[in-house]
Amino acid sequence: MVDEAVIGDKYRLLAGVLDERGMRRWAAAEALCVGRGGTAAVSRATGIAESTIRRGRAELACEERLGPGRVRRPGAGRKALTETDPALLGALERLVDESSRGDPEAPLRWTAKSLRTIAAELRGQGHEISASSVAPLLRRLGYSLQANQKVREGARHPDRDAQFHHINETVGTAITAGEPVISVDTKKKELIGDFKNAGREWRPKGAPEKVRTHDFKDKVLGKVNPYGVYDIAQDAGWVSVGIDNDTAQFAVASIRGWWEHLGRTRYPAAKTLMITADCGGSNGNRTRLWKTELQRLANATDLQVRVCHFPPGTSKWNKIEHRLFSFISMNWRAKPLVSRQTVIDLIAATTTQAGLEVFARLDEHPYPKAIKVSDAELARVKLQGHTFHPEWNYTIKPSGNS
Repeated sequence: MVDEAVIGDKYRLLAGVLDERGMRRWAAAEALCVGRGGTAAVSRATGIAESTIRRGRAELACEERLGPGRVRRPGAGRKALTETDPALLGALERLVDESSRGDPEAPLRWTAKSLRTIAAELRGQGHEISASSVAPLLRRLGYSLQANQKVREGARHPDRDAQFHHINETVGTAITAGEPVISVDTKKKELIGDFKNAGREWRPKGAPEKVRTHDFKDKVLGKVNPYGVYDIAQDAGWVSVGIDNDTAQFAVASIRGWWEHLGRTRYPAAKTLMITADCGGSNGNRTRLWKTELQRLANATDLQVRVCHFPPGTSKWNKIEHRLFSFISMNWRAKPLVSRQTVIDLIAATTTQAGLEVFARLDEHPYPKAIKVSDAELARVKLQGHTFHPEWNYTIKPSGNS
């Protein structure tokens, strides 16, 4: 006598393990073991249709090969949407086509192109499709989820690449001669306090660090301005963390701090200090105060200060961005900058496998805004423009030099 309860128990044990093909063949094997009336008995015990069990028996008998990974014979199962609706793929492509961006009448011109939105628009055009079915069709058309990418640099100066070559050659010559070459810039201003800092770090599960909901500046702690000096030859950084304004006076004071604490010892025979900088900000090529402060630096150090600015809109090519600042950001990701000392410690702890070394100090001096530099003061700067783009490339000599 067939024990249908036992067959039912087996079925329930295997239901979550076997795929459709495996379950069909198992049911067929059970029916064959029972013998006469086995197909009906297994069907009653499991709820599997007798036609399915008979098909499984035929597969076992004929040793039908469905091919790797197939659970149905070729042609079986529900037909693809693109077969039942040949116009579907074309309609989808027209919806997401990049050229539709310029057409104010395009259905999704002003709408976020989510899977749900696209599916709803297609259904409105008479195509039966769900949001989950849109994604594989988009991949079939060569689409994928994309974020914005910052690559456009605005108007491109005709001598942009030539200036890059000029900087590379000048830097290479200076390093070969044993002269110091530094890349300078101001890092993004940072709020001090228990504010959210971008990124994630490993912590006990369910125990994220609690921070403030809103990023309103703390009136007591305020912000800091990290100004970086990156020594290209030494792969070493110096960061002055200012608490006042990011001015040209602060920028040159940071360079002076690097020279007094590190540069002078590393380059005792130096005659020239070469600086690569952006065209804007506190070290901009049009900033009068930048040049008068560099004159004071040249006078104090008896160094000729040679400056090469990167063309407008190309600050990301300045080495300090990807050799120093990027690693500082990675080191303090997800760590709230709760105090100025925390900022100093995190910057100073930044290292890389290549051997990057970083020094940091807090600069609490005031740096007032809007310091006016008269024409007479600017005229006293011993500035000599280079032959190639003198507005970008120039040397400032100490006042005692002819």
